[in-house]
Amino acid sequence: MIQYLIIQLDDTSTSFCYYENSGKARRLIALDDLKAGIFFAMKQNLSIQFVYPDYELPDEYKETIETIDHSKIVPVGCREEADVMVFNDWNTFLSFQFASGQTYVLRTSKKDFFDKYLSLDCILPRIYRLNIVFTDIADFTDVDFTIYKQVLQAISKMISACYAQGENPQLNLLTDRIMLDRMNNCNAGWESITLAPDGKFYVCPAFYLEGEEAAIGDLKKGLDIKNPQLYRLDYAPLCRICDAYQCKRCIYLNRKTTLEVNTPSHEQCVVSHLERNAARALLAVTRQSGNVCMKNVEIKEIRYLDPFDIIKK
Repeated sequence: MIQYLIIQLDDTSTSFCYYENSGKARRLIALDDLKAGIFFAMKQNLSIQFVYPDYELPDEYKETIETIDHSKIVPVGCREEADVMVFNDWNTFLSFQFASGQTYVLRTSKKDFFDKYLSLDCILPRIYRLNIVFTDIADFTDVDFTIYKQVLQAISKMISACYAQGENPQLNLLTDRIMLDRMNNCNAGWESITLAPDGKFYVCPAFYLEGEEAAIGDLKKGLDIKNPQLYRLDYAPLCRICDAYQCKRCIYLNRKTTLEVNTPSHEQCVVSHLERNAARALLAVTRQSGNVCMKNVEIKEIRYLDPFDIIKK
């Protein structure tokens, strides 16, 4: 059931997920389409997330946006107040003056993350929440998996140190699994849809980049999602019984790597299970230190990193 409407305000609006938006030509959504999108969300009782470009919007757009409750996802160069601020490089990220209570997204390659993760030690105590998004997750290798496991162990120590000082930063790679008791995936096409600058609906902003043939409806005719059940978790036999609850299960990556919207790639599964196991270890260390806030949380030990490997055997 659709709960969220993402409105991409411009062709150059920032990516906040795995897809790369390399568009340079500005194309602002028509003001009438923006108003119609807001009206659509109001009729359907949907929460709205606006995704901003890196330039200032005209005043009439700002005024229209403020007519409804919403969240703003903005690139770091945007002057708008943000609910979520997105970084696309480490240099800007490391030199930024962080604000408490703010959510940040850092899109990074695996190499840059492996090279620079130690810098998180001085950043985690200063922020409320950080989401790390790998822009090349589909390219993870067995060597990368080994490195990633070690990196997660190191970051777990940073978070444990924060806990000891009374700080409780959220990092999607580790703390989300501890806090969740059910799957919290992408769910594009089922719980969220995107209104693009061309006035058409898409499963998510990544699908808009593939052209209007990927559209799933428009503002005049409404939604037309083919085989909508395939976007649902209960139609994914392995994912629905998996307990790597923090896995994004990205619909776009699923289709790109496996040709099925409800089937994650090997790389997504292994990365998510490495995070799950690291969260389990972090939870154990936290309990040993006497923290009782998470006493009802249980993450069981498992002996696999990709559920599909069990089927193959």
